[in-house]
Amino acid sequence: MNIVTLLPFIVLIGAMFLMTRSAKNKQRQAAQMRDQMQPGTGVRTIGGMYATVKEVSDDTVLLEVAPGVHAIYAKNAIGAVLEDAEYNRIVHGIEPHDSETPVVPDDASSLTESEAPADKKIDLGKGEAAEAEKAAEPESESAEKAAEDTKDAKRDGKQDGDADAK
Repeated sequence: MNIVTLLPFIVLIGAMFLMTRSAKNKQRQAAQMRDQMQPGTGVRTIGGMYATVKEVSDDTVLLEVAPGVHAIYAKNAIGAVLEDAEYNRIVHGIEPHDSETPVVPDDASSLTESEAPADKKIDLGKGEAAEAEKAAEPESESAEKAAEDTKDAKRDGKQDGDADAK
């Protein structure tokens, strides 16, 4: 046999070996994580439920889902064993107090400094030039423009609010 014909089979066998090896490593890590469970630790199930471990037996775990509510789960149903700080942050909303994190105010008003006094109103209009131009235009011209617009609309067979689509 030629080495070229055997090369694809060798590569395929090598890839299968690497995939099974990584899967075994993940299973071993999951088993170690489940062995860390002790009564009182917080866990997350594979369904996404957070609970506290009450009892650990060979294949099952007794979890306290809510105060006074207990449920029995298989050990394989435990997705993660959480640290106390993370469990308290997620379930109870208790944030750890770190002195390094800066305190951020609830609103942005203290972050910006106002240069203009609060009493003075800011004019967002076009200004005096637009007002002077509007005053210079005679009223008769604006009436003529409105009449032409209505003639165009009647000629097209359209009125206000009509659309081209049918």
